[in-house]
Amino acid sequence: MVAPARPQFVLFGSSIVQLSFSHGGWGSHLSDIYSRKADILLRGYYGWNSRRALQILYQVFPKDAATQPSLVIVYFGGNDSMGPHFSGLGPHVPLHEYIENMRKILIHIQGLSEKTRIIVLSCPPVNEEKVRANTSGIFSELVRTNELWQSYSEACIKLCKELDVKVVDLFNALQKRDDWMNVCFTDGIHLAAEGSKIVVKEILRVLKKADWEPCLHWKSLPTEFAEDSPYDLVAADGKTTLNPSEWTFYREIQWD
Repeated sequence: MVAPARPQFVLFGSSIVQLSFSHGGWGSHLSDIYSRKADILLRGYYGWNSRRALQILYQVFPKDAATQPSLVIVYFGGNDSMGPHFSGLGPHVPLHEYIENMRKILIHIQGLSEKTRIIVLSCPPVNEEKVRANTSGIFSELVRTNELWQSYSEACIKLCKELDVKVVDLFNALQKRDDWMNVCFTDGIHLAAEGSKIVVKEILRVLKKADWEPCLHWKSLPTEFAEDSPYDLVAADGKTTLNPSEWTFYREIQWD
């Protein structure tokens, strides 16, 4: 590990997490927003369901680690909620089991430290027509419907409220855009840049409103090595320097 130590934010989940640094993804936005403030760590596993997450949970989040994360953003459910395959193979996990798996995951992360916070992302909607059009012939039948995803999303939100865990309702957040089906996905499932912007906005909204000490919103965290220096760029007066530590003008979006 390099020093000085910064807060660690871990993104833990399936492909929507693994791909969060692709296509203008929400992970890359968070990494930019929190540059010099927190380290964004990616633990995303394409195609995984909550069963597989439980299998490696203690390896990803050992309780005896010297440093525990300040924030864990968790997303599982998109693969669990796929329709079951007749062979018994595949990622489908029945809803009742999915909820119990998520309960175990969240309780374990809650127990890492008194300062470890959690935000859960619920299942987003899907563009069913685009999913069908983009399904490769290498796969057996893949059943992904908004009816299934909504049921898993609602159950996940209910669990989070029970456990007093912050949750982002992605199923409804994405649908607030009238054109969500056309702009939010790369393939009908995974997030395009516009979909990721919504995810970032919702995460920042939770961080800003949460009654957490310390506050983990980016504007509340200190910027590393932010002191003035005579080595900074010289101002127009030729006598002073301009400290660029807090500059954000270069960002495509000025995040709140």
